Amino acid sequence: MTTPDNPNPDSVSTTVMETVNGSHQFTIKGYSLAKGMGPGRYIQSDVFSVGGYDWVIYFYPDGKNPEENSTYVSLFIALASDSSDIRALFELTLMDQSGKGRHKVHSHFDRALEGGPYTLKYKGSMWGYKRFLRRTALEASDYLKDDCLVINCTVGVVRARLEGPKQFGIVPPPSNMGQGLKDLLDSELGCDIAFQVGEETYKAHKLILAARSPVFRAQFYGPVGNNNVDRVVIEDMEPSIFQAMLSFIYTDVLPDVHEITGSTSTASFTNMIQHLLAAADMYDLGRLKILCEAFLCEELNVDNVATTLALADQHQFLQLKAFCLKFVASPANLRGDSMFD
Repeated sequence: MTTPDNPNPDSVSTTVMETVNGSHQFTIKGYSLAKGMGPGRYIQSDVFSVGGYDWVIYFYPDGKNPEENSTYVSLFIALASDSSDIRALFELTLMDQSGKGRHKVHSHFDRALEGGPYTLKYKGSMWGYKRFLRRTALEASDYLKDDCLVINCTVGVVRARLEGPKQFGIVPPPSNMGQGLKDLLDSELGCDIAFQVGEETYKAHKLILAARSPVFRAQFYGPVGNNNVDRVVIEDMEPSIFQAMLSFIYTDVLPDVHEITGSTSTASFTNMIQHLLAAADMYDLGRLKILCEAFLCEELNVDNVATTLALADQHQFLQLKAFCLKFVASPANLRGDSMFD
């Protein structure tokens, strides 16, 4: 028990009030086409997550309220999760695109100590400004460039974290298992299998391959497998693709394909990822398949969507196929000559 004569308590704890911060950049292209939508009508960003909750930005080209007669543009951030009584700080910034750094910033962070965090009572609750900026001032400013606006939003979700007494003050180092295994592969120490791929030979370890790929496991240790084999010929695969796949098996990281190919071309990079995805499917490397699919979705354009769609259809990559079809269905992506001509 703590007494004036015994200031040392039997136990202690500390509650830390902190914010989990995250930002989202929202770009509006074709601002002039949004004018005339009418008060109360908005353009919204994609949903983004900060602090375990979903958020969305709303931009009102003609203002939020009819009584303003479209004099001002309005800007708000809204809670998009089915949650209540979320306390958060916000910052809405209209970016100066002249390079002078004269951004228009409305920040709740600056007055956190004065008024405290804002409480969002329910899904759809908003924080922002009905009179964010006069529309005439906006259209004559450096915030608008090439008919484009860039808005940055920062959200700081308030949470309470309870700290107990720390037992250890040693910070463990990050895992370096992948690098260790890659060094083992590069040194060829203990390798017991060689793969002939075209004119190239790659050595590896059966146990590591079997641990990572069900196909290799069945090939070397399955009921009809052959553990005594010491050389395998790989057909219908480029050496660089096999090398990239082998690198992933040992490191669990998407390899630096630029380094493997020696090319800086984005088109050749995308083409190699397409082939690497097919190889990942062949050897049932689930994580590699997801990494390749995610990359192809990010890099999808009119030049590669046809080959990517064909690959997705052939191997039944359903999510990638759906993404390609959605891309093809968008009129904005099909202006000009047909990509399938």
